[in-house]
Amino acid sequence: MYRASDRVDNAEWIDRLEDACADLDLDDDACATATDLFLSEIPDEERSKPATAAASLYAAALIRGQERPQSAVADALDVSRLSVQQRWKPLLENAGFSPPTW
Repeated sequence: MYRASDRVDNAEWIDRLEDACADLDLDDDACATATDLFLSEIPDEERSKPATAAASLYAAALIRGQERPQSAVADALDVSRLSVQQRWKPLLENAGFSPPTW
């Protein structure tokens, strides 16, 4: 869980997530899930936020049945595909989901 102040403190990242959702043609449910995942896993270091946002978006798209390629998600948030690849499974596990084994 996250605090309401986390949403205010990270408004810039939420805006970026919403822009990426629009770029990837994801619905509001996927975007809301991505925001929740991101706010639940906010890294302390500013430089880690882009990768966490991208991993949150990728995981949310999977959860909501709107899968997008890791490379497309990475491009939408201007990070490397490897950043998404390394972070999305632990993020899902921390949220209480069992990531696929493929």
